[in-house]
Amino acid sequence: MKTAVVIGGGPAGLMAAEVLAGAGVSVQVFDAMPSVGRKFLLAGKGGLNLTHSEGADAFAGRFGARRTQIEALLQGFGSEHLRAWAHGLGVETFVGSSGRVFPKDMKAAPLLRAWLHRLRASGVKFHMRHRWTGWDEHNALNFETPQGPRSVTADAVVLALGGGSWPRLGSDGAWAPLLRSRGVAVAPLQPSNCGFDVGTQQRKGWTELFSSRFAGQPFKSVAISFTDSEGVSFSRRGEFVATAGGVEGSLVYAASALLRDEIARAGSATFSLDLLPDWSLEKVQAEVAHARGSRSLASHLKSRLGLEGIKAAILYEVLSKEQMHDLPTLAATIKALPIRLVAPRPLAEAISSAGGVLFEVLNQQLMLEQLPGVFCAGEMLDWEAPTGGYLLTASMASGMAAGQGAVQYLS
Repeated sequence: MKTAVVIGGGPAGLMAAEVLAGAGVSVQVFDAMPSVGRKFLLAGKGGLNLTHSEGADAFAGRFGARRTQIEALLQGFGSEHLRAWAHGLGVETFVGSSGRVFPKDMKAAPLLRAWLHRLRASGVKFHMRHRWTGWDEHNALNFETPQGPRSVTADAVVLALGGGSWPRLGSDGAWAPLLRSRGVAVAPLQPSNCGFDVGTQQRKGWTELFSSRFAGQPFKSVAISFTDSEGVSFSRRGEFVATAGGVEGSLVYAASALLRDEIARAGSATFSLDLLPDWSLEKVQAEVAHARGSRSLASHLKSRLGLEGIKAAILYEVLSKEQMHDLPTLAATIKALPIRLVAPRPLAEAISSAGGVLFEVLNQQLMLEQLPGVFCAGEMLDWEAPTGGYLLTASMASGMAAGQGAVQYLS
């Protein structure tokens, strides 16, 4: 019987193991953590977002520069395939108001339990607390284990080691130098779907007053827009959160790749925040200019424009006292308030990572040209996507493709 080793017990690795076991291959899964699927379970804490229901063309468009490569993988395992696969595990799904797809019970644990039960029933063996450390001189796989070093040989290997985000859950990027030492091209791992530090020319972060009062509070019903130095634009409505020293949250994550790359090029990136996206500039100007009598400016902004709390405070954060009382400047800033970002938050804090093994050193079956019989899948590949089910779907699609490639190689 042919043998295969899968290193990494996340969704990509488990999908590769399922494909290989289904083809009659003897499969062993190794993972450095005490149990598999830890990031998968964490992602499901607020409700497991499995995939997205939008059409195939729009779905593929979420992968930016790697659209061509990911679209090819999605043809084998896309959104509808994933929902059918979950149904096969006894997990019903539904489409939420945003188009995102969730299990009916919103939980990750029942799905993972059912999946692992099916994998074990098909003969897949699991080895936990096995940290991969590379190959020995005989091309055997080396692992560090609680019982000491261990070497394992197999006819095919699937690497599904994750990116570099959430290292405490196992995705620490430690595999990158191991592959580079074998001549494999690996793009540097960078934070994706991440928060940012704000700053001005004079200081980094918010003022102490703003940070102490508003860190952790959301900007709701706002819009942000941004055009980078290469002319690529982003504009969207939604919400995000002020942190102690910057910004994070869904609206910021959606623009994070553009913002991160602009900071790398230019040293900073400034997006425009529209505090009242339902209002025209003319309407804002008229309300700002409305006679306020003896009322304070803060009371005026609250009563005429509904601006209070964090939305009012951010105006004082970027405008001087004189500018706050210059009505045209105030109105223009309400509609286009500049927020300057000076650095992405560290990779360990990011939801996901960009960078990884270049598709250009893989064949169509995701096998490394430099290392015949070794396949790569999941977030360790050089791609990124926004949140919303895209990350999980593409990871599982790549796991299926790598598993199928390994089966083809073994036959």
